[in-house]
Amino acid sequence: MVSAQALLDGSTLDDSTVITRSRDQPELFALLFDRHADEIFRYAARRLGPEPAEDVVAEVFLAAFRGRDRYDPSHPDARPWLYGIATNVVAHHRGAERRRVRALVKVAGQRPGADTFDDRSVDRVAAGQLGPRLARALAALSSKERDLLLLVAWTDLTYEDVARALAIPVGTVRSRLHRVRAKLRRVLGGTDPLSMESMA
Repeated sequence: MVSAQALLDGSTLDDSTVITRSRDQPELFALLFDRHADEIFRYAARRLGPEPAEDVVAEVFLAAFRGRDRYDPSHPDARPWLYGIATNVVAHHRGAERRRVRALVKVAGQRPGADTFDDRSVDRVAAGQLGPRLARALAALSSKERDLLLLVAWTDLTYEDVARALAIPVGTVRSRLHRVRAKLRRVLGGTDPLSMESMA
């Protein structure tokens, strides 16, 4: 039996155990939030921007809490499950993502010498993070292709984890990623998008 202090500390519990025990002790679910909220926020912020990302994190963990009875306890790491929920929540914010990608394309395509310091800062950040050709290429992908590519590029999930997150077979992850990379290499003049610094 695990001591009360270990339950509070949580360091000895894997994600699966936390989720399972949170069914009887809902307050334990906070451990999952403490472990993974920052990572989910970073992913959502890269997709939608920082303000909508806060809402995404709240929605992800609310959905996870409500769906914790359906979590497969054979998976000790809950990150693929959380990223899957995050991907679905981002889908509800597709308009914000499309506006963000279009804005990045526009800003990255501007000439240097924007009018204000804020404009110049945004221009430098956008150009450094997402070049105009890459931004246009990402905008041209289907939402499923973009979800897959960004989960592979922006998380440290394995292909198996990405398959769990997207609820598709790992073979589909590999074949779809191969097609997406080939499509982007054509647009980017032979450069592999996953090797680009802006995708890291």
